[in-house]
Amino acid sequence: QLQLVESGGGLVQPGGSLRLSCAASGFTLGYYAVAWFRQAPGKEREGVSCISSSGDSRNYADSVKGRFTISRDNAKNTVYLQMNSLKPEDTAVYYCAADPYDRGSYEERYFEVWGQGTLVTVSS
Repeated sequence: QLQLVESGGGLVQPGGSLRLSCAASGFTLGYYAVAWFRQAPGKEREGVSCISSSGDSRNYADSVKGRFTISRDNAKNTVYLQMNSLKPEDTAVYYCAADPYDRGSYEERYFEVWGQGTLVTVSS
């Protein structure tokens, strides 16, 4: 069974940091591009960051550029999202998803495996 499990969410004050992890089981994550998405209350899900299978290509939504960093450790079958300088508007459920064809897109239909999400709340 192909699974992604996110962890690392929680409550943090504005300006704080969190590191999310996305761990794969049942398949080799290193063959997949991986993206982080988020869905804030009352809003549509949006792409936040994406990394290619090799890790050579990364991109970020404008809203998180310079604050978030995506990385991967294929030996650990895990992708990370380091989130710094967090703002209240970053509050959302964060999902990771895997694309087997490295398309470098946030088109949700390209992503064949999804995690269950982890909640990030930025509040004082």
